[in-house]
Amino acid sequence: MRLKDKVAVITGAATGIGRASAVLFAREGARVVIGDVNDADAEETVHQAREAGAAIQYVRCDVRGTADVNALVQAAVDQYGRVDVLFNNAGKNFFGKVHETSDADWEDCLSLNLGGIFRGMRAALPHMIRQGGGSIINTASIQAIVAFPNFAAYEAAKGGIVALTRQAALDYGPNKIRVNAICPGVVRTPMNPELWDPSRDGGALLQRWSEQTPIGRVGEGEDIAQTALFLASDDSAWTTGQYFLVDGGLSIKGP
Repeated sequence: MRLKDKVAVITGAATGIGRASAVLFAREGARVVIGDVNDADAEETVHQAREAGAAIQYVRCDVRGTADVNALVQAAVDQYGRVDVLFNNAGKNFFGKVHETSDADWEDCLSLNLGGIFRGMRAALPHMIRQGGGSIINTASIQAIVAFPNFAAYEAAKGGIVALTRQAALDYGPNKIRVNAICPGVVRTPMNPELWDPSRDGGALLQRWSEQTPIGRVGEGEDIAQTALFLASDDSAWTTGQYFLVDGGLSIKGP
């Protein structure tokens, strides 16, 4: 078991990448505390992890709020005495070009996607410093590196995640805290339901994204979870400040 006795906190774990990671971490021996705002789906994540014989608990957490994020991390510390892994995974798409983006959407996008990661790290770092190390994993996006049309605020937030990851890796390396980011490509998750609804277009959009990806398919939550597992485990003990494009090769394909 690659995470035996480690304590992992995962945000955005009700569905998609977060759920796949929570279940995989649990199977690999971690004690897991998950946060989300989707109570029903989060309980299903808990159910799946417990079926694997894991210790897991759910704490309702909106990462846009400091008090919620602090309470999530503190729940892990209260229950298990430490936080070895923080996977800042919560996020949401926001659409629109710059001139189409309102102040409210801009602020909400950055608060959720970038601010949530900042708050998560700020809550966990004092505990990791005290205990002598840890691993922080931040979900960015291929859109931190490659521009997609009509995603101004989202692109800005995801690019900021990569920059913040690198800065934190530099600042906390002496504390034996590793900080890395994962940049998923097009992944089949509930965050993008319009991509996966065959009643909408007969599956044409899914087929188009699959054909544009060199591997020949879109990603699944489990594809990203495997990279998160590597970064959470001691296998990545000398890896920090990096961003990992896990995208089936989409980012290397020319026009």
